[in-house]
Amino acid sequence: MRVRQASGSRPALTAKRIILPMRILGIDPGTHHMGIGLVEDDGGAVRCLHFEVISADSRLPLPERLRDIHARLAAVIEAWKPDAAAVEEPFAAKNIRAAIAVGQAEAVAMLAAAQRNLPITTYAPAQIKRAVTDYGGSSKEQVQEMVRILLVLPQTPTEPDAADALAVALCHHAAYRVQQLTSRARS
Repeated sequence: MRVRQASGSRPALTAKRIILPMRILGIDPGTHHMGIGLVEDDGGAVRCLHFEVISADSRLPLPERLRDIHARLAAVIEAWKPDAAAVEEPFAAKNIRAAIAVGQAEAVAMLAAAQRNLPITTYAPAQIKRAVTDYGGSSKEQVQEMVRILLVLPQTPTEPDAADALAVALCHHAAYRVQQLTSRARS
């Protein structure tokens, strides 16, 4: 399993070469709602295969919510068999407790992907917004609309967590394509 951090100054590990078609699982972690978005690149246009929000019972203690989210995410991975996973990093503004909880959900998402030997890359929220809307400070509505346009969806995903997960997958796809083009140019 390889984990790459796409943001910051850390050097990224080289991703293993993936042959098309390529399925990318985007994950927007949360302890109550986790967005899941799956896109596929078959060598032509990128298309949406699946998106949903995994919701956990907010009355349950955190460890039980995380267990339930893990089980449901593992089932999605097993059903759709993605080739790579991309996870949004937690955004720590003023609420440190919430950021820690989202970090725990991020760890659960990474565990589910790692248990299936998927390469995992994490992206900062601004990096995802920049990849999808060309502006790192875009609103949720702008991200949702660009996801609809880029994936040629008949309507905008109404659940922001699902749209964010699709945006994470699109961000990874863009980064992967740039990496492939760069490596070809060096060859």
